[in-house]
Amino acid sequence: MDSPEKRRKRKRLARPSAKNFFTFRSLLSCLAFLTFLYLLSHRIPITTSSFRPVLVVSSLSLLSSSAVGSVQGSSTLNPLSPLRIEDRVLFPDHLLLLVSIRDRKDWISEKELLDCVYSGNISSFGSGSDEILSEKRDLVSVEEYHEFRLIFRCPLPPVNYSAAVNLQPRRRLHRGGARNLEVDDGFFWRSNLTVRAWDNMVYEAVMDGHTVVVFVKGLNLRPDRQSDPGQFSCHFGLGNWEREGSYVLTTKAVTAAQEVIRCLLPRSIRKNRNKAEGIRVTIGVTPARGHGRALVPSAAKISNLKSVGRGERNGRKKYELCVCSMVWNQASSLREWIMYHAWLGVERWFIYDNNSDDGIKEVVQELELEGHNVSRHLWPWIKTQEAGFSHCALRARDECNWVSFMDVDEFFYFPHPSYRHRRFRKLAFPGQNSLKTLVANVSSSPRIAEIRTACHSFGPSGLSSIPSQGVTVGYTCRLQSPERHKSIIRPDALDATLLNVVHHFHLRKGFRYMNLAQGTAVINHYKYQVWEAFRAKFYRRVATYVADWQDNQNEGSKDRAPGLGTEAIEPLNWRLQFCEVWDTGLRDFALANLADPATGLLPWERSPL
Repeated sequence: MDSPEKRRKRKRLARPSAKNFFTFRSLLSCLAFLTFLYLLSHRIPITTSSFRPVLVVSSLSLLSSSAVGSVQGSSTLNPLSPLRIEDRVLFPDHLLLLVSIRDRKDWISEKELLDCVYSGNISSFGSGSDEILSEKRDLVSVEEYHEFRLIFRCPLPPVNYSAAVNLQPRRRLHRGGARNLEVDDGFFWRSNLTVRAWDNMVYEAVMDGHTVVVFVKGLNLRPDRQSDPGQFSCHFGLGNWEREGSYVLTTKAVTAAQEVIRCLLPRSIRKNRNKAEGIRVTIGVTPARGHGRALVPSAAKISNLKSVGRGERNGRKKYELCVCSMVWNQASSLREWIMYHAWLGVERWFIYDNNSDDGIKEVVQELELEGHNVSRHLWPWIKTQEAGFSHCALRARDECNWVSFMDVDEFFYFPHPSYRHRRFRKLAFPGQNSLKTLVANVSSSPRIAEIRTACHSFGPSGLSSIPSQGVTVGYTCRLQSPERHKSIIRPDALDATLLNVVHHFHLRKGFRYMNLAQGTAVINHYKYQVWEAFRAKFYRRVATYVADWQDNQNEGSKDRAPGLGTEAIEPLNWRLQFCEVWDTGLRDFALANLADPATGLLPWERSPL
């Protein structure tokens, strides 16, 4: 019989050593890892020809220079740190995706490398199958929006497909050979499936002192009227505010007008206002009947307006005169409008771009290179001109003493003051910097905070094609009676509601406006141009409370072209309409003062080759 010691020895010999066992397990792990890399390389090629998102950085970026990461040629996309679709907004003519970047070292992809992908169920097409179909469309555009978000635009979804569109890297041709290398068709950037309806949502929020100004679509508040703020409350998210219904802090609304609600910041945020940026905010509405409050769907996160123009103030003296305008596909009009008013003394331009696709970014960049202080601000919210002007008034307040709110087809003109208007001679005189001189002289009256100037509407003036020398020289026949005025305002004197009806703002108590006599200054409004140019404006209007041309609403309104109707069909004798008074004043003024003596070219004209 074996002794206990011999039995213990046999057991030790039979048991595998820990060292051998560890070596075997490590070998298996290495083999599994190498197999995983091999399979991964077939799905997402790890080569120089693989998908490489690159940063598209505009010189007019709203991102601070310190926040911008690498430029073209950065490393491949890290699936563990993707772009995230936070919100989708369904507009009448496109889908807008608000996309965040988890880390500023991630990149914005060139739109040529991405597809918009729509999902549909076969049962939607009359089949009983639950199979999911997908459809791809070209991405329309990618743009920088806020410091923490980007905008991707996709076409409307095909019939029977969901509007919960996703983004997907597209197939790319391998430039080093004939074969195609494909990105994984199943790779989507993570997102929820929420789609916001544009006619009912909170779309923008801006800090202003101890308050936040919130912009809301769908409240249907009356134009040009203040409303009772007591029917609204303000709700703020903290922590994981991306979850629906996770608004944990509530404050009261202090003002309400049109699409703008001003809310108090929560006390915890007021103590450290840097915490507010990026927090989602919404508005609660008390139903007309019943209890409780309904929260408006929100895609808005609080932002802090920062100047992106050349020559930021940094404690220096403010610009005397700035201009704010909202545009849609009016790039061809910018050069003449900006160069002419620069000669009159405008120092700074805020251009709110309302979804243009006509190359306006390049025009603005060119003007900046030529020394004009112009900044383009992306404003994707359609038919919100009044709210956009309120937003611009907040943006311009720290930079500008006076701001003119006008359209790019409107031009100030200073005729020689007549004897009857001699009291205005001290305010302005025709010549260079005359508009800047005007507002500087009015500043000596501290209670005047708005200058109102009458508009004359010009017609096609017998022309059939767009005038080569610009609107100021080409159009010389107008209606006799002036239409609505436009305003130059002091942004620090505006009412807390920021209420405006495009052509004028409401002022705080104690301030008043001044009407300029027509013999001193007028605005030439080149409203009814040749049919080719006018038809381009027919698609839609940017003002909230002005019906689009094709809508059969308020057909007798002054905001419409008389006799035009609701179809973009050129009326008979269009070129001769709206012509009651021949007025060549601004044409003669521009040719005499701005044309090059040697060539006869105006500053905005291109030299012939």
